[in-house]
Amino acid sequence: MVKHWVHTRRSIAALSIALLCLAACQLEGGVTRPTVGSAAIPTSAETHAPVVPTTSAAATGVSASPDGSLRVGLTAEPGDLLPYHSDSADERITAPISELLFPAPLLALNYTYTTTGVLERVPSVANGDVQVAKADVFLDSAGVITTTSTEVITQVQQISVTYHWNPQMSWADGTPLTADDSLFAYELAKRASLGQDADSRLSLLARYEKLDDHTTRAVLKPDFTDPAYITSYWTPLPRHLLHDVDPRSFTTGTFALIPMGYGPYTVARRDPGSLRLARNPHWPGPTPVAAVSFIFRDHVELLRGAVTGGSLDVAGFELPEPNQISALKADAARGTLSLAAVRSPIWEHLDFNLDMPLLQDIRVRRAIAYAINRQGMVDTLMDGYSSVMESWVVPGQWAAAPLDQLTRYPYNPDESRHLLDQAGYLDSNGDGLRELDAHNLTLGLVTTAGSPLRTQVANQIKADLAAVGVTLVISAVSAADLYRPNGPLYRRNFDLALFAWIAGPDPRGWERWSCAGVPKESNGWTGNNFPGWCFFEADKAIRTATTAIDIRERGAAYLRQQQLFTQELPVLPLFQRVDLTISSPTITGVRPDATAPFTWNLATWARK
Repeated sequence: MVKHWVHTRRSIAALSIALLCLAACQLEGGVTRPTVGSAAIPTSAETHAPVVPTTSAAATGVSASPDGSLRVGLTAEPGDLLPYHSDSADERITAPISELLFPAPLLALNYTYTTTGVLERVPSVANGDVQVAKADVFLDSAGVITTTSTEVITQVQQISVTYHWNPQMSWADGTPLTADDSLFAYELAKRASLGQDADSRLSLLARYEKLDDHTTRAVLKPDFTDPAYITSYWTPLPRHLLHDVDPRSFTTGTFALIPMGYGPYTVARRDPGSLRLARNPHWPGPTPVAAVSFIFRDHVELLRGAVTGGSLDVAGFELPEPNQISALKADAARGTLSLAAVRSPIWEHLDFNLDMPLLQDIRVRRAIAYAINRQGMVDTLMDGYSSVMESWVVPGQWAAAPLDQLTRYPYNPDESRHLLDQAGYLDSNGDGLRELDAHNLTLGLVTTAGSPLRTQVANQIKADLAAVGVTLVISAVSAADLYRPNGPLYRRNFDLALFAWIAGPDPRGWERWSCAGVPKESNGWTGNNFPGWCFFEADKAIRTATTAIDIRERGAAYLRQQQLFTQELPVLPLFQRVDLTISSPTITGVRPDATAPFTWNLATWARK
């Protein structure tokens, strides 16, 4: 047998491309939720969970709480309350509650990871919890890693991450939380899907194992480095309660609707339109208030009225309409509520299909960028709470490039007209419309239907392009149609596309910007590089940025990739959305964050 000691980063990552396709774009409207009937906590004989007597708010109204408990309002009611989520939309709806029941072992806070006390520390190379070793693998005839024995062996990098679980943690029934509970979640995920993120994590792992009662280890597949490798743990699920669970019905069963966790709170009662949590007496962290009541109302105005009227303490919501932002700012100015706005990790952008001959001309792409008044969008739609984005790496992420090192496209319709003239698209008859082959220069734009924000953005883009002589035809389709496997994005049969991505603590980006990430027939139409941007130096940079271990090497690669990205302009970033949290002036400690649910520190909230 011949050994070839060569290092290669082949397409084992393609195994997970489909699972890494982001569902963030589908956040508008969320996902269909099952109807939740009145559900008092089952007896301990049914669930082994503690029975906590309570009185819950009526489904038709919100009444003031006489016992000093916190009252929190949300605009969407989740189906299950599990720490595993079907997609990113489900996560954003559920996380404000599930974080109180199952605190994230590593919490994404301000675009970095921190421990919540569930893990004793954040794994790193420096503390020895992240190990990088060499592994021998077989290559098939195409040079791809295979589990089948072949004549060719190569040596590649393999990462393992060790997790130290806090031995003071217990489930709400007093049973100690151990490594077995994390291992159980991994075993369950192999038997039934626990959602997109869990499926993706599973596809990247060679194995997940227990080292001792409070230590587990994740071993990634050889030659693949996900930048978020330190999150390869499995959030614990109680093996002692669920060891006989049917995996097929786990996400819809009683435990999913009324789970028992290990966090500062446990479920006391669940009714249509409301949920009550009681303090977990076994929580080792700071002692929280005795109870929290969640009220679900589908309109911002209802929550606003409840907070200003004193029957709710805190309410959080995404994507408020401009008139709602103005009204809330006025309330805050009058002192009837406190208002906190954070720039959401969800960012809107405009993709150019580089298969279109017209858009292959960089002068045309730049002309479109200069023509669009992005600052006007921020001022009008976000009431100044956001800002224009210049790169795909969100400000706040560690790899965000300095603006003075990027190519930028401020609103400049005169420069847009100049570039279109240079490209040969002229208004030959003086009617204000540029021509292409004796026809008006027309582009199509596809976006999601049912979104007031997208409608307003698309209409402004249309008006801005019309001002420089370009006609835009808008096609709004359902989210399901836009993101379906044979839809316009994955089959890349659009001119321009308007949708959103979600930023995480690490920029990642391989599946979005590498040549291998371009959806095409040869890879089964998977990957998120919808513009079809395949630029050799940029491809090399994004591969280094997402596979290197050394943070300095990664940072230099991200900088170079962003420089090329803004120079070549396959995508025009627009702006980040805004998340708002309103609270009674009598409540202290509310500190909403861009990447953590706004309840992340609820255990420290207090009433004056």
